[in-house]
Amino acid sequence: MGFHVIGLNHATAPLDVRERVAFAGDAAGNALAELRALPLVNEVALLSTCNRTELYAETGDDGHALADWLAERSDVGPDLHAYLYRHRDAEAVRHLFRVATGLDSMVLGEPQILGQVKDAWATARAAGTLGNRLDRLFQHAFNTAKRARTDTRIGANPVSVASTAVKLAQESFAPLAQCTVLLIGAGETIELAARHLVQAGTKRLLVANRTVAHAQELALQHGGYALPLTELDRHLAEADVVISATASRTPILHARQVEAALAARRRRPMLLLDLAVPRDIHGDVAQLKDVFLYTVDDLERAIDENRRSRREAADEAEAIVELQVARFREKLDASTRIEPVKRIRAHGESARADALAKAKQQLAAGMSAEQALEFLAHTLTNRLLHAPTVAVRDAATRGDADIARAAERLFPEAPPADASRDER
Repeated sequence: MGFHVIGLNHATAPLDVRERVAFAGDAAGNALAELRALPLVNEVALLSTCNRTELYAETGDDGHALADWLAERSDVGPDLHAYLYRHRDAEAVRHLFRVATGLDSMVLGEPQILGQVKDAWATARAAGTLGNRLDRLFQHAFNTAKRARTDTRIGANPVSVASTAVKLAQESFAPLAQCTVLLIGAGETIELAARHLVQAGTKRLLVANRTVAHAQELALQHGGYALPLTELDRHLAEADVVISATASRTPILHARQVEAALAARRRRPMLLLDLAVPRDIHGDVAQLKDVFLYTVDDLERAIDENRRSRREAADEAEAIVELQVARFREKLDASTRIEPVKRIRAHGESARADALAKAKQQLAAGMSAEQALEFLAHTLTNRLLHAPTVAVRDAATRGDADIARAAERLFPEAPPADASRDER
């Protein structure tokens, strides 16, 4: 098939590695241009989320160039190869179908991943790095995910990292009805967290974002208070719980800021949930007293129960994935078989149109109908037979018997030289 997947995820790489291989915002478009320029890479898409970074490509090599590029683009260097998984052809197809369906997620069956896969497809399409074969693969992945969610309970009671974070805060820290929660960011993860917080009856909601208009929009929807990121230090002490998920490449919160907030709070504990990759909250915050800091990796332990409850539905979804992998391969094989036919017919149509146009020109110039027909037949015959004649002649020179045998099968009996005259 020529399909390859190169990547790493929450199961193969720790957070401090994943955050150094993440692509956010405009970085994805630039990365796709570089990837498409690699030798033998025909089509490529890039999926980068808080839990995975993956390259999907249709390429003529073994995928090593993709892995080397990923290692070079990160600051991990050659050591990154130890964390990478590589899938090709049917295994690559299966992997994408499982990812889109939520079977490969930290939270089994989580609904966000399908939207993220669609975003990756749309970004590659906009960048011009998505061709017919990879596009068909992604479209089939979307259909597979839809069928799995329709025919099984893999998507029942949807759980996301955001909802797991809110549940953790509610169950292990304090009743949210007594808490002020500060949300940092205004993307999809933060919006999901805001919804769950409102449903849980959170006492007060603050939303801080670099773009104040986005914070205001989110705060207005959920009855919160918006503030610019520049005022974060002034309001941090008000927060009992902080949930952060931005696209920042560097930490937003450091120990000195949190320590100042704790002092203002007279050491009342704070719960900090960092859902971003790369991390928004510096690791040194975990060393502070009266602070409970959780990252996306820490949340994995909190979702084990969800994973167990969905295991039966996941088994059913796995069966759907296997069926769809087989069907995709059948469609791809059928397409490959008819491709030569399409090329032959396209060649014939092109020859016909060209010969007919020239014959009409000859008629318009005063040539007789009989001469024009003779010209048309002669030109069309030459155009149709030139390429196969040259191929058979070259094959005979090289001693390639396969081409000769194919010609014999296509034309089992040569017509007599005067057949055309007999018919007249």
